[in-house]
Amino acid sequence: MREHESVRQLRARAQALAGGVREASAGAVVRRVFAIQAQDRTAADLGIRVRGRGITATGIRTAYEEERSIVRGWFMRGTLHTIPSEDLHWVLRLLAPRILAGTSRRYRQLGLDDDQRRRADRLIRRVLATHGPLTRAELTEHLTTLGVPADGQAPFHLIRHAALGGVLCHGPQRDGVATYVLLDDWLPTGVSRLEGATALTELGRRYLAAHAPATPEDFAAWSGLPVTWARKAWKALAQSGAITEHGTQTVLAGWEEDPEAPSGIPDVRMLPAYDNYLVGYRTREASVPDSHHARVWPGGGVIRPTVIADGLVVATWTRSGARSVQVDAFEPLPPQILLGVDAEAAAITRFLQSHSRPDSGRQ
Repeated sequence: MREHESVRQLRARAQALAGGVREASAGAVVRRVFAIQAQDRTAADLGIRVRGRGITATGIRTAYEEERSIVRGWFMRGTLHTIPSEDLHWVLRLLAPRILAGTSRRYRQLGLDDDQRRRADRLIRRVLATHGPLTRAELTEHLTTLGVPADGQAPFHLIRHAALGGVLCHGPQRDGVATYVLLDDWLPTGVSRLEGATALTELGRRYLAAHAPATPEDFAAWSGLPVTWARKAWKALAQSGAITEHGTQTVLAGWEEDPEAPSGIPDVRMLPAYDNYLVGYRTREASVPDSHHARVWPGGGVIRPTVIADGLVVATWTRSGARSVQVDAFEPLPPQILLGVDAEAAAITRFLQSHSRPDSGRQ
């Protein structure tokens, strides 16, 4: 459908995934798209790479650890994302209370009552101040002094609780393993004082800047916030004149533009698993043909790595180690798209060969 094509091209350009749009650094990529899905660290790095020009694994690590311009933590939907460091404090104030409330049942199942969680927060703060940065395994060892079993999910949920409470955040890698640091030491409180409705409206604006055209329902699906909250954000944005309609959807005022005329050469990108472009909306009909939906979402929460051409998903891909990339096309691909696939596969291979950490990634 023509409407889907227009929406797809605008969304892909907003995500720096079409029209030749690429950012110059890891920090610039994350500022543009606001959040990179990051429950898998290698996939997150590949998600930054695909939106940039000449971005290396070393450059991404520099952004995390030396510039500290980007940071990894539990934000939208309570899932790990990488966001601009300057936005961490207000985003956490807005989202963390609902995430914590939504985790209350799991806390009860694990026997982690309010007192246990408070004591764990105090312990984590103390040991990080004394010994940090520390890995998850090292924090778990300290938590056992509170009677927390080392196996199972209790240590993870206590570390996550401390992150949502503003005690800690992800810090530097050590021998390829993620560590945690005190948030206030790593990223001192910035100047942002966004709170409540103002923060909600700003999150909606930032979402639209990176994902439009979109709807309040899309924003709710991406953020994990109630649809009623999303509609409040839209209402506030409309009252301020910040948004306008694009068919049945919404864009930022002054942002909407017709995509540039195609150059005749498809813009081919290879997205990692769980990429924002596929999880940032309530539905995916604009970007993934219905007949191939199950090849991208096979079940069990899996979202496969994909190949897009001008924003349309045309294939999935897999890799074996850092040297082999295999593409499974939905249909025979035209020569110009195949050329783009070859170029992207070679770029991914170079990137992964320079990647200095293991591929396990989930911390």
